[in-house]
Amino acid sequence: MLIAPSVKAIVFTDWDGTVTLQDSNDFMTDNIGYGEKRRRELNIEVLEGRWTFRDAFKDMLDSVHRPFPECIEYLKQNIQLDPGFADFYKWATDVGIPVIVVSSGMKPIIHALLVKLVGEDAANKIEIVANDVKINDDGSWDIVYRDESSFGHDKSRAIKPYAQLPKEERPVLFYAGDGVSDLSAAQETDLLFAKVGRDLITYCEREGIPYTVFHTYSDIHEKVKAIVNGEITLESSIENTNKSAL
Repeated sequence: MLIAPSVKAIVFTDWDGTVTLQDSNDFMTDNIGYGEKRRRELNIEVLEGRWTFRDAFKDMLDSVHRPFPECIEYLKQNIQLDPGFADFYKWATDVGIPVIVVSSGMKPIIHALLVKLVGEDAANKIEIVANDVKINDDGSWDIVYRDESSFGHDKSRAIKPYAQLPKEERPVLFYAGDGVSDLSAAQETDLLFAKVGRDLITYCEREGIPYTVFHTYSDIHEKVKAIVNGEITLESSIENTNKSAL
């Protein structure tokens, strides 16, 4: 169901490594799975098109053998919130701008971390579009992908219904992300925020996709607020050299 078209803007955001400082799935793979070296190898394979994100991500998660409830507790002890997100979310809520989490991770983990990091009220109000998890009889668990795509969750599908609205009804669409799971969403919004030093920037540079760099959610807050208030334009907000791709 689409949000009422009367809203000025919608902010779609990746979760892991974007709203949080660490990627929870990478953190599990690196520390209680088969380790950072193999994970980084597979990330490169995805970027180069030799593995699908779907297969690589499942391979990483399959290396984690702790029970799922233990994984959630482990992440709650170690994952930190981006220092600018709480203020941004409060401002967005106050001015009526929806914030939608669009994640390749698993909804139970994201909700548990939201409760811990932002509070139960916000956790229950923020829409989460993500994969699910299946707990097996023997206590093992498997990711349940949201769709049949090579991503497992094609994030662009959450954005396209808004992008296709008539011009007079269409809100300004923002997306914030950092990694290979954000590739499908990278071209679907009016302004893409890509986290400094992460794989999403590598992809955008290679494909000529316009983006603006962010370090923390405070950067996103400042720019979204200025655009919504009419102080700056979308076009002037793009910081990379591929503006001709617009």
